[in-house]
Amino acid sequence: MIDMRIKELFFDAPRVLSAVDRATRAVLSKFGAFVRTAAKHSIRKRKAISQPGSPPSSHVGTLRRLIFFGYDPAKKSVVIGPAPFAGATGTAEAPPLLEYGGRARRKDRKGRTVTATYRPRPYMRPAFEQEKAKLPDLWANVMR
Repeated sequence: MIDMRIKELFFDAPRVLSAVDRATRAVLSKFGAFVRTAAKHSIRKRKAISQPGSPPSSHVGTLRRLIFFGYDPAKKSVVIGPAPFAGATGTAEAPPLLEYGGRARRKDRKGRTVTATYRPRPYMRPAFEQEKAKLPDLWANVMR
């Protein structure tokens, strides 16, 4: 009589699924780290204001320090980007305004409310596009 263990032939074995989950986490975490590093390095520390369309300048260093990445196990994805600024009123909207541009209301030096228009200075999308080419190499030979 032939002893067949049909269940061991399927890919839903807990051991295989566990290995795939570990590999996914490792690859996406590396990718997140690469994108974060590229974004941080694209933001130059200088006093001058950057040109619209190029990455923003860092005058104090806050934006560079607040770029993080994290693996989301529920969605099996990685989230990469700046955390909202804490402190001054209205600074939580600064990272999206830098990336995409737009309008924001703020107080001027005399306490009057003014609307400021920001032109985009993308830094996350270009970093993602730059590092996206490395993704296939990260997946190569990940499962052994």
